[in-house]
Amino acid sequence: MFAVAVGGVIGTALRLALDLVLPHSDRDFPFNTLLINLLGSCALGCLAATFLAHHTSPDWLHTGLSTGMIGSFTTLSAVAVSLITLGRNGEIGMAALYLAASLCGGLGAAVLGHAVGTRLRGYTDDEAER
Repeated sequence: MFAVAVGGVIGTALRLALDLVLPHSDRDFPFNTLLINLLGSCALGCLAATFLAHHTSPDWLHTGLSTGMIGSFTTLSAVAVSLITLGRNGEIGMAALYLAASLCGGLGAAVLGHAVGTRLRGYTDDEAER
């Protein structure tokens, strides 16, 4: 539990830093939230392909990095708030684009991260299934 708390503090601080570097108004496309969630999806995919899938490190480290750090860095609630805000401001097309970019981009980023993690571990998917 301590590892999740520490990871949460780190992830939240990283998210705040990116929010401050890339601010946006309620009528702008929320690039900062999209970027944060895409980076987090990619990082979690990479993490899953490296040591989360292979028990080479302690469980507390897995949980601290995945649930704690990446979980607090990314957030579905920020996506929902951005969608609601864009909708209330009449930016329906932008909201639809943002939703599509979040869903498709997040899945794509996770796949990319998994592929990178697989390469980092030095094996192919065929070898991983054995």
